[in-house]
Amino acid sequence: MGNRGMEDLIPLVNQLQDAFSSIGQACNLDLPQIAVVGGQSAGKSSVLENFVGRDFLPRGNGIVTRRPLVLQLISANAEWAEFLHCKGKKFTDFDEVRQEIEAETDRVTGANKGISPVPINLRVYSPHVLNLTLIDLPGITKVPVGDQPVDIEQQIKDMIMQFITRESCLILAVTPANTDLANSDALKLAKDVDTQGLRTIGVITKLDLMDEGTDARDVLENKLLPLRRGYIGVVNRSQKDIDGRKDIKTALEAERKFFLSHPSYRHMAEKMGTPRLQKVLNQQLTNHIRDTLPAFRSKLQSQLLALDKEAEEYRGYRPDDPSRKTKQLLQMVQQFSVDFEKRIEGSGDQVDTVELSGGAKINRIFHERFPFELVKMECDEKEMRREISYAIKNIHGIRTGLFTPDMAFEAIVKKQVIKLKEPCVKCVDMVIQELINTVRQCSNKLECFPRLREETERIVTAHIRDRERGAKDQVLLVIDIQLSYINTNHEDFIGFANAQQRSSQTNKSQSSAGNQSLQVIRKGWLTINNISIMKGGAKEYWFVLTAESLSWFKDDEEKEKKYMLPLDNLKVRDVEKSFMSSKHIFCIFNTESRNVYKDNRTLELACDSQEDVDSWKSSLLRAGVYPEKITTVESETTTASDNFSMDPQLERKVETIRNLVDSYMAIVNKCIRDLMPKTIMHLMINNVKEFINAELLAQLYSAGDQNALMDESQEQAQRRDEVLRTHQALKEALTIIGDISTSTITVPLPPPVDSSWVGGTSGGRRSPPPSPTAPRRMSSGQRPAPRGAPPPPNRPGPLGPFNNSADSPQAPSRPNRAPPSIPSRRPPPSPTRQVP
Repeated sequence: MGNRGMEDLIPLVNQLQDAFSSIGQACNLDLPQIAVVGGQSAGKSSVLENFVGRDFLPRGNGIVTRRPLVLQLISANAEWAEFLHCKGKKFTDFDEVRQEIEAETDRVTGANKGISPVPINLRVYSPHVLNLTLIDLPGITKVPVGDQPVDIEQQIKDMIMQFITRESCLILAVTPANTDLANSDALKLAKDVDTQGLRTIGVITKLDLMDEGTDARDVLENKLLPLRRGYIGVVNRSQKDIDGRKDIKTALEAERKFFLSHPSYRHMAEKMGTPRLQKVLNQQLTNHIRDTLPAFRSKLQSQLLALDKEAEEYRGYRPDDPSRKTKQLLQMVQQFSVDFEKRIEGSGDQVDTVELSGGAKINRIFHERFPFELVKMECDEKEMRREISYAIKNIHGIRTGLFTPDMAFEAIVKKQVIKLKEPCVKCVDMVIQELINTVRQCSNKLECFPRLREETERIVTAHIRDRERGAKDQVLLVIDIQLSYINTNHEDFIGFANAQQRSSQTNKSQSSAGNQSLQVIRKGWLTINNISIMKGGAKEYWFVLTAESLSWFKDDEEKEKKYMLPLDNLKVRDVEKSFMSSKHIFCIFNTESRNVYKDNRTLELACDSQEDVDSWKSSLLRAGVYPEKITTVESETTTASDNFSMDPQLERKVETIRNLVDSYMAIVNKCIRDLMPKTIMHLMINNVKEFINAELLAQLYSAGDQNALMDESQEQAQRRDEVLRTHQALKEALTIIGDISTSTITVPLPPPVDSSWVGGTSGGRRSPPPSPTAPRRMSSGQRPAPRGAPPPPNRPGPLGPFNNSADSPQAPSRPNRAPPSIPSRRPPPSPTRQVP
């Protein structure tokens, strides 16, 4: 008698699958898969065909199943089959199904016995099947043939493991009766993945092909090599029966007659055969569905809650309603404006923890990148003094001047101020690029309406470009204002009287500032890139930069200092990124060609991004470590040819003007660093925000048809339709589950048995003694146990929870059973020999 409640649960699963099939999705109830595992010609394919009741699998010698066949059985009113790779085509002739399997196998593996782990998915709809997923796996082989690789055995085992490691997969370990069960590869693989034996059932095939006088009674009674769920014997059709078109119904009747008439099996005939195997699997299916429903109900409820809000918005949506489009256009533009302002000004409700937002990047440009660009424009010290000396000589002309000319000071200052135009214009360009990137990021929320997104990006970007010219003109005007009048009465300017004394004052100020040299400018992780492999290779350290030194430690606790590098005579140089390295590198070197770190002339430091490199360079600038000035060969040659010596009086004049230029340029740089962010903020950023708030909507209305702007994308229409159908299917599924009673009968697992024999060879641990009344066993290599040895106790073992019956107790063992004295022999080849 079958399990009560089965007639309720299986239709329940069918209704759930229908509900989800209506929306084109699979029901994730996680029904058990049934993987058929065994050696070649063990009868695996015949077992599957008996489940379906149709001949549809390829036949032949050697390895026939060369790709996994995922066979989905679906209960339906009519009978047909379809493949995933040719979806929509129905096969009503199962001979065509076999031909399609062979053709699809050859398409991937070739026609010369090659294998592939890519599965073939086949669905069979029939009123005679239950909802199950069966997997026909290639038979375990030892020796490669044809195009098979040398490691064919390992590849097939890996392929099998992909399926049987799943907890929802039942394992049918198929072993032919005319081979040694102790050497069964199927049982060995099952034990590896199912150590408690909760999913494994033994299937013994070819019982009708054993030698006369031998039988498999001890195995089927679960006494020889016990499994927790035991074994079920089946008799499949022989090759002669298949060639003679003997149908499966007749074969099942012949199978039952075989067990009822065989003297060794007649007492267990009700526990053998294909119908019994189906019953055990149906019981397992019912228990699995019953155990899965509570968790599945919770999963459906959480998915329904997640879709409630979105489905409610879509439910009242009418794509062609003009008032709806107008309202949504206003909402989209308003949301775009809010998002843009939040990205620029910053907000506490939507903080990006992955990367810097637009406003933070612009702040970095103002206070790190722009000062760094200013310092890079500074002239080399020797070049500066040389220009001053030429200016003094040219101003005096033929005469020898007694005083330091102020015109030389103005000429040098103006030349230095003009150089500031390039970094200022570059700063504007960087801010504009960041504004455009921010616009694109904010427009991502408009992707449901492609025309609206395109027009919004175009209008705002065009306005930014329009403001670009005005911002650059204003920045250049600031530089021109600085050139128009050299204010030597500025309170921070040292003046001519104090310029000559600046050197001595500088030395005193440096000594007085020694107490402040310990001020930390920056801390962080850097990788020292140029450590040789013999000394450990590149390694990451914690760096601490002060006004006087650069130190690094083992970690950020700063307890173990590795080295301290003084900053005197140090400069920074860019290093080209290597092909194999993913990091960005810069190096520090000594201008006097001394070793910087141990035996290294340079110290190469690596960061994860170019932004980190620029940030460290800016920090080094604050500490007085400037970038290297690159000079061309021509300038070096000119410098060498025009080299001359100055008299002491000229040297004093040069030093005086040099101090004056340094003092005045410090004032100009301070002013420019302060005015640039303010100018760009006023003319660019604030103006763009006001434009988006006040004029973007009007520009969109004047751009064209508003209805065309709000035409949604095809993806959005599909998304809306999918959300609504999924929401409805979830509600139906919860209703179905709520209406069904899950009080089915569940049968407890049989107690564990001793399965320590699995994993060893036939010459390993001793197996339980066989029955003395059995004429012959099927084992051909088992060492006989001593006569009269008692059977081992039922100790917990790692393998297989199946006994002969899932709803009946295990047959009692009979004591003092004698082992067979003569092992069975393999039968000779016969035209009626079974082929899977």
